[in-house]
Amino acid sequence: MVCASPLLLLLLLSGYHSLVARAGAGHGGQSYRVLSLNPKAVCFEPNAIPSSSRGTTVPLNHRHGPCSPVPSEKKPTDEELLRRDQLRADRIQRKFSKKATGADELQQSMVTVPTKLGSSLNTLEYVISVGIGSPAVTQTMTIDTGSDVSWVQCKPCPNPPCHAQTGSLFDPTASTTYSPFSCSAAACTQLKEQGNGCNSNAQCQYIVRYGDGSSTNGTYSSDILKLSSSDNVKSFQFGCSHAESGFDDQTDGLMGLGGGAQSLVSQTEATYGKSFSYCLPPTQGSSGFLTLGATSGGSSKFVTTRMLRSSQAPTFYGALLQDIAVGGKQLGLPSSVFSGGSVVDSGTIITRLSPTAYSALSSAFKDGMKQYPPAQPRSLLDTCFDFTGHDQVSIPTVALVFSGGAVIDLDANGIMFSNCLAFAATGNDGSTGIIGNVQQRSFEVLYDVGKSVLGFRSGAC
Repeated sequence: MVCASPLLLLLLLSGYHSLVARAGAGHGGQSYRVLSLNPKAVCFEPNAIPSSSRGTTVPLNHRHGPCSPVPSEKKPTDEELLRRDQLRADRIQRKFSKKATGADELQQSMVTVPTKLGSSLNTLEYVISVGIGSPAVTQTMTIDTGSDVSWVQCKPCPNPPCHAQTGSLFDPTASTTYSPFSCSAAACTQLKEQGNGCNSNAQCQYIVRYGDGSSTNGTYSSDILKLSSSDNVKSFQFGCSHAESGFDDQTDGLMGLGGGAQSLVSQTEATYGKSFSYCLPPTQGSSGFLTLGATSGGSSKFVTTRMLRSSQAPTFYGALLQDIAVGGKQLGLPSSVFSGGSVVDSGTIITRLSPTAYSALSSAFKDGMKQYPPAQPRSLLDTCFDFTGHDQVSIPTVALVFSGGAVIDLDANGIMFSNCLAFAATGNDGSTGIIGNVQQRSFEVLYDVGKSVLGFRSGAC
């Protein structure tokens, strides 16, 4: 008997139902898509079209692509990305496991300052640029739906223990609106999970430990956050990082978009409502966007499904898969293989499925790829092909079928990671899966937290 996870239990209690909806042309129509293997290595004009004129929208780019405001000369290899991705996936799945290991419990008991345990930081691929302070200092920050606490590197922050960054370090002494929280402040108490951290000046200290072993710590503070020329967030709470370990990128910090009280989404609820959306560009040479105060989940522009939340891991947002379609044909998978629900995550790269679901998907996909020779597995990816001599390839469509009948036909760039199918098996049937960022490419993904709705709009960027 498969035990229902906290995600699924919430869904069962909600009694949610919606009409069948589809995005894209692959499901029941064209059964193949053409994928370019050599996308442009230059940044071309963005085709990003937000669905909402409400709220505020900021540009979003791949941090290693030509559109990035912090381009890196040293990019991680695919193998390194996949290794880090597995660490992040493992951390997320442990959050939903009913059996915490003794090592996990021991590690958490040793923490003596306020903390939020995060997932692997170095898998985060998408960045936005905002201003912090008065006068505003531009900070390029990675976005993460799997984190609540936002932070930037602050002076003093020698290198090491802080990583090199392209822009200027934020100097709290130069901002007329900067204010550190005291140890007795409500924001500090709310942040606390274990113990109580203070420095010699009785200022609140935070630490975030990520699943890949990296960490950041410093003073929990507030200042003005400038999202656009006309949109400011007063008293934005964030970590002013003075010491780090394990980072190797050139971004300035992280913007937490999770479901916890410290996230940007929760902090701006009074202004924008508890709703946001983003569009992850299909290639590194194109641009997307992040919108706060996004269109309501009932909009006809989106196909929607019920958002799942868990008190066990409140940071994360989830959904319930019901089936997968390949080449326009549903696989007819039993509901039990998806009973653990799936976390929809901006920071995990590869989608994780239960063994039964992945095996069926891999087999059906291979049947549609017989014109290409098989290739050796790459790390956690084992459905790979030899595309030698090809500039573009024809691949079967893949669609994700969610509860309520929402069918999401993936973009051509949302199916493959290099020469491999961008899905992997994990855990057991009924364990919690993950919808990774490859599959989210080109969709505006709507998180209407207030209405407990997830939405997907195709072709948004």
